[in-house]
Amino acid sequence: MEKFVEQGLLYDFYGELLTDHQKKIYEDAVFGDLSLGEIAGEYGISRQGVHDLIKRCNHTLMGYEEKMHLIQKFITIKQKVEEINKLAENQDLSREELSQKIKQVSGQILEEL
Repeated sequence: MEKFVEQGLLYDFYGELLTDHQKKIYEDAVFGDLSLGEIAGEYGISRQGVHDLIKRCNHTLMGYEEKMHLIQKFITIKQKVEEINKLAENQDLSREELSQKIKQVSGQILEEL
């Protein structure tokens, strides 16, 4: 997964678990694309302090994902829903075959939850 997308997903799922200070700096760096120097000047801390805080935030967010697997579950469920949509568009399946396959995929989604 692309690093920027990964950081965005991690923040979307677990960002509320960061402190307000961590959230502000992380958002400025990742989403605001501000430089370490710009962020350091804005918050009155060193560039190294900003770098360390962002690194700790990334580590913390990744630790949450390693423990809870919410992003992986989200991606898996999204793929299964896309599979159901493709099945629904398939003109080659009988109504009974379509129903059976959709039940199978929806069962997999329920297991994931």
